[in-house]
Amino acid sequence: MLLFVEAKTQNIHHWETAVFDNDIWKYFVGTSEPDTNWRKVSFNDGSWQQGVGGVGYGDGDDNTIISNTLSLYTRRIFTVTDTSKIELAVLNMDYDDGFVAYLNDVEIGRANIGSFGDHPLFNQGSSGLHEAQMYQAGSPEQYIINTQLLKSILIQGNNVLTIQVHNDNISSSDLTSRAFLSFGLNDASSQFSANPTWFQPPLVFTSSNLPIVSINTNSQTINDNVRIVADMGIIYNGPGNRNYMVDPFNEYNGKISIELRGSSSQSFPKKSYSLETQDSLGNNNNVAIMDMPKENDWVLYAPYSDKTLIRNVLTYRLGEKLGGYAPRTKLCELVLNGDYKGVYVFTEKIKKDNDRVDIATLDSTDLSGDDLTGGYIVKIDKTTNGPGIDWSSPIPPPNTTAQQINYQFHYPKQDEILPVQGTYIENYITSFENALDGPNFTDTTLGYRPYIDELSFIDFFIMNELSRNVDGFRLSTFLYKDKDSKGGEITMGPLWDFNLSFGNANYCDGGLSTGWSSDFNYVCPGDGFSVPFWWDRLKQDTTYTNQLRCRWENLRLKELHQDTILSFIDTLASYLSESQQRNFQRWPILTSYVWPNNFIGNTYANEITYLKNWVTNRISWIDNNIPGNCYNVGIEENFATLSFNVFPNPASDYIYLNLNGKSGIEKQIHIINSIGSVVYQSQTNAKRHSVNVSGLARGIYIVEVVEDNLRMYKKIIIN
Repeated sequence: MLLFVEAKTQNIHHWETAVFDNDIWKYFVGTSEPDTNWRKVSFNDGSWQQGVGGVGYGDGDDNTIISNTLSLYTRRIFTVTDTSKIELAVLNMDYDDGFVAYLNDVEIGRANIGSFGDHPLFNQGSSGLHEAQMYQAGSPEQYIINTQLLKSILIQGNNVLTIQVHNDNISSSDLTSRAFLSFGLNDASSQFSANPTWFQPPLVFTSSNLPIVSINTNSQTINDNVRIVADMGIIYNGPGNRNYMVDPFNEYNGKISIELRGSSSQSFPKKSYSLETQDSLGNNNNVAIMDMPKENDWVLYAPYSDKTLIRNVLTYRLGEKLGGYAPRTKLCELVLNGDYKGVYVFTEKIKKDNDRVDIATLDSTDLSGDDLTGGYIVKIDKTTNGPGIDWSSPIPPPNTTAQQINYQFHYPKQDEILPVQGTYIENYITSFENALDGPNFTDTTLGYRPYIDELSFIDFFIMNELSRNVDGFRLSTFLYKDKDSKGGEITMGPLWDFNLSFGNANYCDGGLSTGWSSDFNYVCPGDGFSVPFWWDRLKQDTTYTNQLRCRWENLRLKELHQDTILSFIDTLASYLSESQQRNFQRWPILTSYVWPNNFIGNTYANEITYLKNWVTNRISWIDNNIPGNCYNVGIEENFATLSFNVFPNPASDYIYLNLNGKSGIEKQIHIINSIGSVVYQSQTNAKRHSVNVSGLARGIYIVEVVEDNLRMYKKIIIN
C-alpha cells in the first residue's frame, strides 16, 4: 500500500525548519569505523570535532573544510517541544557523492550507496558519482518522512539527525554534506525557525489529466546497473478522463524490476529509470501499457534540463510520421514512495520486437547462411550502461585521426551474441564503410548503395538536422539489419534521446539554428565523440543529395510543414498546462540554469515560445541550405515507395523477388556481377518474379530493380 503525500499535507498549517546546513555540527572523518551507537541521541560525541556546516571540501560550498576522505559522519541534536503538533517531515540533502541519513537511529533517506537497512563501512565508496547542486544554483534533494514513521521515532525533547556521506573514491576532488530538516505543523504554533528561501513543501497532489504512475520500492534504494524488485500501479482512465489518486490501479498493478538510467543525467535530482514488468515469480510479463503494445521493457524518462518537457515526445512523434518506427511515449506524472516526482515520459525501450524494431530473432543456432545475416541492432553511444565497445571503425572521422567511431552490440546483447554473429555484423558494417570510403563509392555495384536502406539514412539525417541534435550521429545512434531474405540492408534508427536538441544546448553550437550538426567534427571535437565520416561522404554523392532534397521538400508540404510542427507543440503544451505547474513547483528550476541550457525562460510559456521560434528559424535555414536538386516536389518520392526483397539468399537454383512500387509501372530487373557486367535482365509488371540462377558462377552479385529511372539494389550470394 503506497503512502500518498497529499493525504498527509491536508492537515498541515505551515512549515518550519529545525536543522540547517550551517548549524554547528559534530563530525567524524572516516579513517575508521565510528562507535556503533553514533546514530543515537544518547551517544557521547564529546571526542568528535565540530564546525559550521556544510562539512566537506572542494567546489567552495562548505564552511568547514576537511582533508580528503572516503567517508564523513555528522550529528546535529535539536529539540522538539510538542510532537503532537508535527504531521510530516522533510529532509533536504545536498551531497557528493552518496549518503545515508538517520533520525534517532532510524533511516530516513539514502542515495547512491548500499541498500535500505545496511550501514555502509567507513571505507566503502559510493555506487556512483553525484554532484552537489546548491553551489551551482540548484536545489537539494527532498526526502519525505511520512506521518506514521515520524510518530514512531520522534521524541519529545532532544532528537538527533545523523548523516554519513561517502565519496566515490579517496582521490576525488570534492565531498559535500549539507542537510536541512523541516517539519509540517498542524496549527499556528511555532517550535523552530523560518524555512530557507528555496524551501518547497511537499506537493498536494490529488488528481491529474495525465496518467498517474505510482512506484513503491518497499524502502529499497533504486541503484544504477543493479535492479531491485518494486511494486508499480498505474491509474489511467482513458483519453480525456481525469485520473485521481484515490482511484484503483486499473492500467497496471504488479511487480517491476527497476534501476537508474542515463549518463550525465544521473547527476540531476530528478532521475530517469529503466524498468521491466514482471509476474509474481520474477518472470518477464508482457503487458500493454497506456495504449502502447505489449512488452516488458520500458523507460520512465525524466525531462529536467528540457524545461519544455516535450522534446523527446515531439521528435519521436515526428519520426513516426516519416514512416519508420520510433518509440511510442505517454506523458504521465510519477509518485515514488509517496513522493511526487513531476512530469515523466513513459517510453518504449529500443528492443527487437514485432511492435518495436521488427527484425528477425537471432538465435544461438543461427550460425550460417541466411540465418546468420539478421537480425542485429547496433549502436554508437557512451559505454555508461554496458561492458564496453565491441569494435571500432577502421576509418576515422573527418579532419581527425585521434578519435574513433566505436560500436556496441544492442541486440543480441553483448553477453549473448555469439562470436560468429558478432564477426558477421562487424564485417558487414565495415564492408559498407569501406565501400563508402572507396574511390567507387557512387558506383551502383561497387559503392555503398547495396548495403543500406537509403531512405532510412535520409530520414535519420533530416530528423537530427531539423532538431540540430548535439548528440546526433555521434551518440545515441542506433542502426539495425534484418536477414538478407527480408531485405538485409543497414537501416538507421530508431531515433533516441533528443532532450538536448531544438536549441537546448549551449555547447557544440547546439543553440544555433544555423549550420549542420553532422559537421561537429569541425566545431566540437573536444569531448571525445565524433560524427562518422558517412554523412560528410554521402553529401558528396549528387544522386543521394538530390534524393535528400526531394525528401525534405516533400515532407515540408505535410509531415514537416511548419504549421504542423508548431501546432503539435501547442497541443502538447496545452495538454501539460496543468501538470507542468506541479512539475516546476516540485523542481523550481524555470529561472535557473540547468546544464546545458542555451536559453533560460522565466515561465513555461517562455520555454515553449523559444522552442517554436527556434524551430521556425531552423526550418527556414534548412530550406535555404539543404544540398541537391529536386524536380518532383508535391509528388511522393519514388525511391521511398520502390522496394523489394530477394530470397533465398544465399541461393543455388532460383531466387524470388517480391516487388513493391507504383502499380502498373514496368520494372526492369538486372543481375550484375562483381566486375559490373549485367549477367541477367528482364522486365515485369508483376509483384513477384523468379530468376533461375543455377547457371551463374559462385560469388557475390547485385540485383538491381529500376522503376521510372529510380533504382534499388540488393546483394545476393550464389553458391
